[in-house]
Amino acid sequence: MIYSMRFYVLLTIWILLIALTGCSKTKGDSPDKAGKTHIVEIKKMKFIPSEITVAPGDSVQWINRDIVAHNVTEEFSTDWKSPDLKIGESFTLQVNNTESYLCTLHPVMTGRIILKGD
Repeated sequence: MIYSMRFYVLLTIWILLIALTGCSKTKGDSPDKAGKTHIVEIKKMKFIPSEITVAPGDSVQWINRDIVAHNVTEEFSTDWKSPDLKIGESFTLQVNNTESYLCTLHPVMTGRIILKGD
């Protein structure tokens, strides 16, 4: 059976409308549970940026772009600590508090996460 060009055009429009309707958000939709991920690079024996402000539920990902291994450790209570990160490796942490951190392999390397609202 041969269909007219009009049929194919209408079918294409109908498929596009269904696809777009399924992808749209309405005003009442809740925001995504997962927050934003902020990147901190480890380069030249520094955390870059050394201070970062994040919202509750956000995560911070440290990426080692230096020539030696580093780690990321909560400074005062060591509540959390990354493994030693080789070149190119990363560590991600969901932020719940304002935190100060350091590299225990190179304690001169320090950083701070500021949680909005803290």
